[in-house]
Amino acid sequence: MNRAAHLILMFFFALVFYGVAFGESKEDKMYLRSTAFKHGDLIPPKYTCDGENISPPLEWGNIPANTKSFVLICDDPDAPKGTWVHWVVYNIPANVRKLEENIPARNVLPVTGAKHGLNSWAKIGYGGPCPPSGTHRYFFKIYALDAVLDLGPGATKNDVLQSMKGKVLSEAILMGRYSRKK
Repeated sequence: MNRAAHLILMFFFALVFYGVAFGESKEDKMYLRSTAFKHGDLIPPKYTCDGENISPPLEWGNIPANTKSFVLICDDPDAPKGTWVHWVVYNIPANVRKLEENIPARNVLPVTGAKHGLNSWAKIGYGGPCPPSGTHRYFFKIYALDAVLDLGPGATKNDVLQSMKGKVLSEAILMGRYSRKK
């Protein structure tokens, strides 16, 4: 093997080692989690129509540089008539890393100034899981955006998704499941 080929091979192995030893891992990706339930677990009844019907505590991290705001959407793709939207929150400030349990159903959230959108009940705020039958999956999705959306309170999920096109830096998902006790 000539010297040039040897150097190229050493450089390649160095890149592979660097990528494995120091590169991006799952822990480097943006995450969304809750102290109430883990990804894939059952959502406690407290956060559903069978309980207090309050929003669960959520926190996120490993935020990309240049994040200007966050969007949070919770929906149920298993609903009989198509995806059911349970919660829409947008223009969450870039310095916010969590939403406490029981976020009030107000157009503009206290402290953060984030805005609530409409859920599928045509109401502002969180509406908890309430599947008519079977076990449904509930996807809490957080998006880091490089902009603040030019939307007033009460926007629909579709309005928010349209407005955030081309502005998403990263996203993370937390999925919980729920079925009603008969």
